Amino acid sequence: MTRPELQNPPEIFYNESEARKYTTSSRIIEIQARISERALELLNLSNDGLPKFLLDIGCGSGLSGETISENGHQWIGYDISPSMLDVALDRGAEGDLLLGDMGQGLGLRPGVIDGAISISAVQWLCYATKSSHDPRKRLKAFFGSLYKCLARGARAVLQIYAENMDQSEMIMTYAMRAGFSGGVVVDWPHSSKARKAYLVLTCGPASMQNSLPKGKGEDGEMCSDSDDSDDDEENQTVGIYERNRPRKKQKVSNKKGKKWVLKKKEQMRRKGNEVPHDSKYTARKRKSRF
Repeated sequence: MTRPELQNPPEIFYNESEARKYTTSSRIIEIQARISERALELLNLSNDGLPKFLLDIGCGSGLSGETISENGHQWIGYDISPSMLDVALDRGAEGDLLLGDMGQGLGLRPGVIDGAISISAVQWLCYATKSSHDPRKRLKAFFGSLYKCLARGARAVLQIYAENMDQSEMIMTYAMRAGFSGGVVVDWPHSSKARKAYLVLTCGPASMQNSLPKGKGEDGEMCSDSDDSDDDEENQTVGIYERNRPRKKQKVSNKKGKKWVLKKKEQMRRKGNEVPHDSKYTARKRKSRF
């Protein structure tokens, strides 16, 4: 089956008929609810009894937003498909809905979001559906704006269906460059159907309090590092990344100092050449203009 990302841009692929079909499928509704519950669990929101203000990126018809509302939180949804948002309005979505392209930046106020989730949306940024689209620039704009709108220490949990490891690495690289710390949590890593990958990102540097959780195993138990098979790199349960910018190399100055000039003049005198006498102006740099 051809991936949706390879067929059309999301705003075209999810037209009115596809949006209705997506929302009326009991199987999709069940899977979406299960993934959304897991994403909220990975957000690790503080249990202080106060509702949080969450962002649902690629909210579609509001299926994951329903899970957020059921957990007592407020939310805003962001999606590029007008047809999907129309369905969300018809279904009475409780969150505020925004129509926009996340690849151009989210455009939200700094520090107002307590947490963000995304279900099967971010991988769309890896595909150039228009001649003007550059996946790397779009990922940079998305993660930069996401980092700005999150409160300090808040998490973003992005469930993705990457086509290959190169896509996963590219997504994670631009998340780290934006300032996030975190990694990839994989549930049921040895199952081809149930396997789910979540990017768990923290707004700010890594700390012991924000340690990356473990993925779930085949029977729902938490996977340990020993459960990973050595011969299959894709079955990694957890991958931890940190922001690590290379240090800037110090520029090596090619300017000759006064000692060097005096040394060269002394060498010229020994060879019998005529050399101007030394003064306080020797080796002094002239101004560009008087």
